[in-house]
Amino acid sequence: MSMRQTIADKLTAAYAPSVLNVIDESDRHAGHGGWREGGETHFRVQIASSAFEGMNRLARHRAINDLLAEELANGVHALALEIRSDSEPDPRAA
Repeated sequence: MSMRQTIADKLTAAYAPSVLNVIDESDRHAGHGGWREGGETHFRVQIASSAFEGMNRLARHRAINDLLAEELANGVHALALEIRSDSEPDPRAA
């Protein structure tokens, strides 16, 4: 299973998100620290879930980093997180 799919599966199981995008941005980091041939080293996660209601930004980031600790220790070099609760507007919406 790909690292992208592993991340998506774990986030889905833990948070039942209404929105989930796991984007492999490794190609943008070729030659930078942590990059390796084949990618799957740099990811952006866009997630919305009612589970994040009442959590501040730091708590949200810690929760996801804790959930994905194994992946971060085994090949994922960078993880950009865009986290919101279902009641918050999508900042990317026009």
